[in-house]
Amino acid sequence: MSDNATAARPGFDAVIAAADYPVFVVTARAEGRQAGCLVGFTSQVSIEPPRFLVGISKNNFTFGVAMAAEQLAVHLLGREQSSLAALFGAETGDDINKFAHCKWAPGPAELPILAAAAGWFTGRILERHDLGDHVGMLIAPEQSSAPPPRIEPLRYNSVADLKPGHVA
Repeated sequence: MSDNATAARPGFDAVIAAADYPVFVVTARAEGRQAGCLVGFTSQVSIEPPRFLVGISKNNFTFGVAMAAEQLAVHLLGREQSSLAALFGAETGDDINKFAHCKWAPGPAELPILAAAAGWFTGRILERHDLGDHVGMLIAPEQSSAPPPRIEPLRYNSVADLKPGHVA
């Protein structure tokens, strides 16, 4: 890390923590396997056409499945869904089948859709970009289920103490 980056790190970390972004669970299916993980690096990156960017850690079990997948499902969690966040954030698909521990159903493109999610969308992966320790996957939303009005999303500060199944 450069001297400038090192000097900026504490302030940068504080700005990002203060923003308290929503967290999502991303699920993927490819080559007869399915996987899912809690993600905090996400953003809508275009209004028209709609585009969404998801960053998945290269060390994550879900990474291999997502790299082989053509589509992803992105799930918004409500504030009360911390146990679902813990399942997909603190456990690893290397050790357990996460889908055996929650309710889900096959959705568009046979992607696993989590029953408890407040809302979700699926979309085709248009591009993949190496972003350092994560790969950014650009998604074009195709199908969705809207969350209820005035949903309070689960945010980063509510899950910051989770010990990840894999270190990023």
